[in-house]
Amino acid sequence: MPQSILLRMSQTRILRKLVGKPFLLVNEWVWNRLPSSIRNTRPLRLYGAFVYSLVQRRIGRMQYHGTFFLRNRPELELIRTLANQKAKGSRLNIAVLACSNGAEVYSILWTIRSARPDLKVIVQAADISSEILKIAEEGLYSLEANRLVNSEIFERLTEEEMREMFDAEDRQVRIKSWIKEGINFCVADAGDPGLAEFMGRQDIVVANKFLCHMDPPDAERCLRNLAHLAEPGGYLFVSGVDLDVRAKVALDLGWSPVPDLIEEMHNGDPSVRHDWPWKWWGLEPFNGTRHDWRIRYASAFKLGGKV
Repeated sequence: MPQSILLRMSQTRILRKLVGKPFLLVNEWVWNRLPSSIRNTRPLRLYGAFVYSLVQRRIGRMQYHGTFFLRNRPELELIRTLANQKAKGSRLNIAVLACSNGAEVYSILWTIRSARPDLKVIVQAADISSEILKIAEEGLYSLEANRLVNSEIFERLTEEEMREMFDAEDRQVRIKSWIKEGINFCVADAGDPGLAEFMGRQDIVVANKFLCHMDPPDAERCLRNLAHLAEPGGYLFVSGVDLDVRAKVALDLGWSPVPDLIEEMHNGDPSVRHDWPWKWWGLEPFNGTRHDWRIRYASAFKLGGKV
């Protein structure tokens, strides 16, 4: 009841006019100085959800290319587990949507090929921006920040992982050739109804960190469209999306949440967890007391069959 009252309040036009940037800045300053034990209490979670609803309605969304190598390690662990289920020497088809500068694509391939070099892994890597896609296809990265990707893309790698994944070239590094094999980079819109025909059916579809930058109705349409990409019994990884949107589509289409590592994957990207409730891409804290927690917080689903 308190949560529904707060959410209804956030939808009123008068309150949205009164709540401006100073209000949010003061609240954020106070919030960030509270101990985590207090922020995780039920009253503060409810207040956080209220503030987040205000942020969603007040701020216009836009696409953002920031990313990291090995961004969510629990997610990569689950992808490796699924790859290990394939027979020796078989083929594994993967699609990565909104692949940005290629960090996610190469992270996935390094993870799989380090564990299963016998598999023939074919990746369809798509992004709507031809400019950022050129960086991904080249696989050559400056050790300094790029204007298109305003994030420290190597900050989550150990020195050993840097040596395993890259060859050094002056102040740049190039992805190793054995990781780069089998990738088809293409300009494509994840919301295109003809996407499945264009890319073909996939064993694993990865659609992370871009749906949250769309208005919810557009994100829902796009997510429903992406479901056509997966083979019956295939898997869809979708994080970085409004949880209400994802849960609604998953329930409507009968997706089965993969039970492994649900909480670990939800918390696997600390940058988006820290940004809640102050940024539209922020991710609410995991709450295992919710009756719907499995469907709400799962970021990996099996489509067309039970797990």
